[in-house]
Amino acid sequence: MSSIIRTMSEKDKSAVLEMMREFYSSPAVYTGGSEEIFKNDIENCVDTDFPFVHGYIIEDNGEIQGYSMIAKSYSTEFGKTCIWIEDLYIKEEYRGLGLGKQFMDFVMNRYADCIFRLEVEAENEGAVRLYEKCGFSRLPYMEMKK
Repeated sequence: MSSIIRTMSEKDKSAVLEMMREFYSSPAVYTGGSEEIFKNDIENCVDTDFPFVHGYIIEDNGEIQGYSMIAKSYSTEFGKTCIWIEDLYIKEEYRGLGLGKQFMDFVMNRYADCIFRLEVEAENEGAVRLYEKCGFSRLPYMEMKK
């Protein structure tokens, strides 16, 4: 398989929206999201002037296999730019082919001087194995939000 990873564009909006609906209704995500949130996320990913979030498409010969969204911030705890891997979704028929690892290698090379963070549901064992294989370790934090 000769998959490529490219920047998300306007033409990807409907495909990404469909994948987000699938992803956010699965047990892999704690919150269910909403159409408004999904559309806002996609708009910000394709807006080249919005510096905080970037969207990526994983595809093979024009066939979209998955997407990812990463968000940038600064970590005072680690003293450097932080890349949050917000979403990483691979369509079911393409899982187990190494696309998740390919994306992780891509993003870690692209943002080599950054710290990487992500959230994962403990029950999503396949994702946990992937992230651990890529060098991620569990943190003993409780996350809070308002």
